[in-house]
Amino acid sequence: MVWDWAFRNPVKALLSYLVFVSLFFLIFPGVDLWFTGLFHSSETGFWAKTQPFLRRFRHLGPHIVQWVAIACLLALVLKLLFPGRTPLMPLRVPVFLLSTLVLGPGILVNAILKNNWGRPRPVMVDLFGGDMPYQPVWLPTNWCDTNCSFVSGEASAAMWLLALVFVAPKAWRWALACFLIPLGLLLSLNRVAFGGHFLSDTLISWGLTLLLIVLMYRLLFYVRPAGLGDRKLDEILTRTGRRLHVAFRKILNGYRIRWRRFCKMFTSA
Repeated sequence: MVWDWAFRNPVKALLSYLVFVSLFFLIFPGVDLWFTGLFHSSETGFWAKTQPFLRRFRHLGPHIVQWVAIACLLALVLKLLFPGRTPLMPLRVPVFLLSTLVLGPGILVNAILKNNWGRPRPVMVDLFGGDMPYQPVWLPTNWCDTNCSFVSGEASAAMWLLALVFVAPKAWRWALACFLIPLGLLLSLNRVAFGGHFLSDTLISWGLTLLLIVLMYRLLFYVRPAGLGDRKLDEILTRTGRRLHVAFRKILNGYRIRWRRFCKMFTSA
């Protein structure tokens, strides 16, 4: 029953999730400390950081994100370079993926929250070998200057990969979700195990990222404001590509004329 309601009302479900998780960790902050303590030893610190496999595994998520972003940029650039050709994919797909990546993990998580809320990471907290006090969720502090703990950027990027499920062919969606959800969970848990983030940082980051993805998906694929349909985007990029071609030819012709004048100066002399 709850799952059916959540699928029918994803925005309300995600807002409810964020409120519940935030209140839970504000009321029971000890859960954050207990969970982090599972990966910390007074003798060796955060032992997972010394495991070569886990250190390599950490980079898997960012690499996948980079590959997806490059593929999306390539689709848009090729449309500009060859404006008369059919695009590699419906243009709302790269626009959706790139916009959610920039707005979610990029601006909301890293630029706004991580750089302004000042929550110390677990490795900075006195209970885990640091020299700073534990700070609750959503409480802005000045203990950390930049790139702080609240919320998790890598957990946000890992959950952002679920945006692929929204635009994948229907036959692939369940298989893709069954791969990306465990991957996102493991990548996020890895950061907690390294002492990079608290459990609350991760859970709230998931909710914020997925909420933004759902809102952007509705905007681009359901509401369809003027200029954001596939056909309209195709027309815009086609016109832009042709204008760029004309501008490039003018610049190239200008250089040719200057080169000929330069050469003529020497031949006439």
